[in-house]
Amino acid sequence: MGNIFSDRISDVPRSFIREILKFTIDESVISFAGGLPNRDLFPLEEIKKATQKVLETAGKDVLQYSTSEGHEELREWIVNRYKLKNISVQSDNVLITTGSQQGLDLLGKTFLNEGDNVVIEEPGYLGAIQAFSIYRSTFFPVPVTPDGMVIDLLEQAISNHLIKLIYCVPNFQNPSGISYSEENRKEIARILKDKKTILIEDDPYGELRFLGENKPSFHQLIPENTVLLGSFSKIVVPSFRIGWIVARDEIMEKLIVAKQASDLHTNYFGQRIIMQYLKDNDINEHIQKIRQAYGGQREAMVAAIKEFFPEETQYTQPEGGMFLWITLPERLSAMEVFNKAIQRKVAFVPGDPFYVNPKGVNTLRLNYSSVDPETIRVGIKRLGAVLKEILA
Repeated sequence: MGNIFSDRISDVPRSFIREILKFTIDESVISFAGGLPNRDLFPLEEIKKATQKVLETAGKDVLQYSTSEGHEELREWIVNRYKLKNISVQSDNVLITTGSQQGLDLLGKTFLNEGDNVVIEEPGYLGAIQAFSIYRSTFFPVPVTPDGMVIDLLEQAISNHLIKLIYCVPNFQNPSGISYSEENRKEIARILKDKKTILIEDDPYGELRFLGENKPSFHQLIPENTVLLGSFSKIVVPSFRIGWIVARDEIMEKLIVAKQASDLHTNYFGQRIIMQYLKDNDINEHIQKIRQAYGGQREAMVAAIKEFFPEETQYTQPEGGMFLWITLPERLSAMEVFNKAIQRKVAFVPGDPFYVNPKGVNTLRLNYSSVDPETIRVGIKRLGAVLKEILA
């Protein structure tokens, strides 16, 4: 019968992280692999009350089909939240999505033809690499440093190629945990000013700052070039899969068509529950609990790395978010370390899937948000022993 599948789906591999998570089903494995929020911080009782209230007050309405754009009250809440950050948007420019991952897919549908050029961070978020790979785009990876994108390489890519999209996570980047400096953001804005290139600013972790000061959004610096992605997954609950896109009128018009073709609208019942939760509770108080917990877990991981890892190991020191990035001595392969670490009942994500063209990289990602400080110390001690054994 021959190959019945499309070229676009045949070219894209399964998610590396989703495959790795199979190893972590064993409860004896200490996992730093997933990008999981801390389940102990989910507002369980508050969500129960919100759900009951929605069913009692809106009953049949919340079980019906709804608008593609999303619940108006929720979109207004998002607009007002941005106002607190001095970001001016209108509710007509907000589209509720099935997680920010769907936002990436809709942007791919809306902008990318086969072969179109996309600048992506290196290392970069593998969910974006996978989403845009479906549309058979050509990637131009630009390395990120502790300050942000390497400006001269970004400028070179923009000057030499017709770049349609730039994708970045400027706050507590996944996977590295770094944040772009204000100067770096302004330099990127300078390069893009008067260009047609669209910058996708993905900000799922921006509310989770536990050190340092907030930096300006690209939407403040170059609003005409910027599309914003946001999510409730990291600040309320991930399982509802409720995120959003902010885009200017002519882009939003196309995104809504793509949304209608994808799923008509995002889970309306979930939208109403989230909105009820936000009306009845102090989200800032809840976020502060998350920040305090993650800040302590990050400190526990850094302290354990200093104590147990080989001295030549390098690591980032994030000011927020959920991830920390390790650079091993050059002679080590992260995949080799992973295979031995699993035998010692500790898991992480090797750096390979965060690169467009990986070649036995010596980097890896550690997640600290879903593991308590005591367990972090035990897991890092195990991983340090594996590293020292391989080096020896």
